[in-house]
This record gives sequence, C-alpha cells and structure tokens, in this order.
Amino acid sequence: MLPELSSSPLSEYVAALNDRHRNSAAIAVLDYCLTDFPLGKTALVSSFGAESVVLLHLVSLIDRSVPVLFLDTQMLFPETLAYQVEVAQRLKLADVRIIRPDRQQVLATDPDNTLHQRDHDACCDLRKTQPLASALASFDTWISGRKRFQGTTRAALEVFETDGQTRIKVNPLAHWSPQQIRQYILDNQLPRHPLVSRGYPSIGCAPCTSRVQNGEDPRAGRWRGHEKVECGIHFINGQLVHGAQPQGETP
Repeated sequence: MLPELSSSPLSEYVAALNDRHRNSAAIAVLDYCLTDFPLGKTALVSSFGAESVVLLHLVSLIDRSVPVLFLDTQMLFPETLAYQVEVAQRLKLADVRIIRPDRQQVLATDPDNTLHQRDHDACCDLRKTQPLASALASFDTWISGRKRFQGTTRAALEVFETDGQTRIKVNPLAHWSPQQIRQYILDNQLPRHPLVSRGYPSIGCAPCTSRVQNGEDPRAGRWRGHEKVECGIHFINGQLVHGAQPQGETP
C-alpha cells in the first residue's frame, strides 16, 4: 500500500504528484521516490538499451541497492547481454534481477522461437509483458526510462502515471531531449551500448530491431514494416499508457 495514498482516487494522487514536481529535475524526482520511500516499494525497470545508462547512473547516485529488473527475453542481442553486465559492474548496482519468460510457457507457445514471425504482440506478451507483470507484483511503484521525444505515442508522457488501480509508474526523464541524454553520457563518461555506433538508436529483441537511417525516427527500427510501436509493457487493457489513467483500469 502506498504510504501517502488516502481515500482519494489514485489518478488524483498522481495528478497532484505531477503538479508538485512540474519543475523538478530528474535527480530530485528520483530522490523523492527512493530516499524516504513515499511511494512504497520501488523498482527500476531497465532494458539496458541505447539510453538506459543515464537513468541507471542517476539511480546509482542515490541508492545502488534499488532493485533493477532486467527483462531477458532470450531473444536479445548478445551485445545487450554483455552491456548489462558491464554497466551493472561499472555502476556497482547491488540488486539486478534477471527476469526471463516462463520456460514451460515458451516451450508450449514458441518452441522453435518463431512466434515473432507470426504474431509480434503474442511474442511480446509471452516474453515481456507476462514476466514483467509477475516481477512487479510485489512493488508499489516502478521507474521507467521513457521520454517524450521517443515518438508520437510518448509525446504526452507525464513524469508520474497510474499503472492500474494500485501502482504508480515514474518517468524521471520524460522531458529530457536527445541532446541532454548525449551530453549526460559524455559528461559522466558512461559506456555506450555498442550497437548505438552501428546505427541502432533504439534497441529491443534482435529479430525485431533493425538499423535506422539518417533522418528516420529513432524508433523506426523497431518492428519495421509493422504498425506495432510498443512492446506491451506500457499498456493497460490494450491501451497505450501516456498519462494519468482514470480509476477502473486494471493491469
């Protein structure tokens, strides 16, 4: 149960948080979330992708013991798996939890690893959405690295969002620009994902991620040729979450 949550609807509580932190820096938002545990038990969910090191570094400055949930879909690039280990060691992250899909479900649903060729949504649900939902079951709040510049589906992103009826999602970097991300990495001498220099500004599972050409949207290489733009972990009841959700929604 969220310590500060009264009888008011969660959506009102989240709206108040956004008003309170309208001009707060990302580090201040994280400090609020993590230092005094005002939002209950909190985890950071990270893909260890192209820009993930910024949020991971910010969190490490406050509390290296914060649980970091890394979704290993078992279809990631080898470079991502190696980068996850490198960054965790570099930042001295003390509680990185590797979340994988249920082995029996994978054997029953996708024994030959070709489900993504037939049904992208079903594959993401099997390998991302369901495992993350299970991993987050014991948390009140989770921290995400989503940003407004990452495509039109995230253009209205707020720093605080509802995630169902009882959980809050926090996007501390929601208002950061690509230039701020790059400069932060340079200023703090943080390691870059090795695929970024090879034309992958947004990195997901290997079969569903391709290089991006100059002038293309940074996420153009995700599920190229399909209408799909999100993996599913940022949806509630099939609807993309990009702001405070009304009460009555369920995860």
